[in-house]
Amino acid sequence: MQTTPDQAPATRGRYFEELEVGDVFVSPCRTITRADIVNFACMSGDFNAPHVDDEFCRQQPYGEVLAHGWMIFGIAAGLTFQTGFQHGRVVAMLGLDRWDIHHPVKSGDTLHVRITIQAKRPTSKPGFGVIHFEREVINQRGEVVQSMLVPNLFLRKPAQTAATA
Repeated sequence: MQTTPDQAPATRGRYFEELEVGDVFVSPCRTITRADIVNFACMSGDFNAPHVDDEFCRQQPYGEVLAHGWMIFGIAAGLTFQTGFQHGRVVAMLGLDRWDIHHPVKSGDTLHVRITIQAKRPTSKPGFGVIHFEREVINQRGEVVQSMLVPNLFLRKPAQTAATA
């Protein structure tokens, strides 16, 4: 199954059993603003020159202020949520298996996320399963700017629902 940025998912809040390895979801788009970058610097306390110092940045190969990597990671999580398949079913993020930054993100870049289920397994605790999601953050030029493999704990279908489905 695949959804695109202009399609709403067929159903919202999918259980572990309703998601399969290879399923792909594509989030809506979001444009990064200078205000986003400044606000993240204030919130995180990360005032490193690449994020706030225009003069410093003009002398670097990238030429202008860059978005914080963690800010883009967080935005990717929010865009993933907006696809709808996690609503009321994701219990927790369990870690970060891999995170790569491929290209800088600047004010004015418009991003979306392509989410692909890479693996899934039930847990030893009844009612839960682990799903590993590959998230690719893609800019308006079609470049993957970040990619990450994120395991999440999901709810399984309640026993009475699974028995009657």
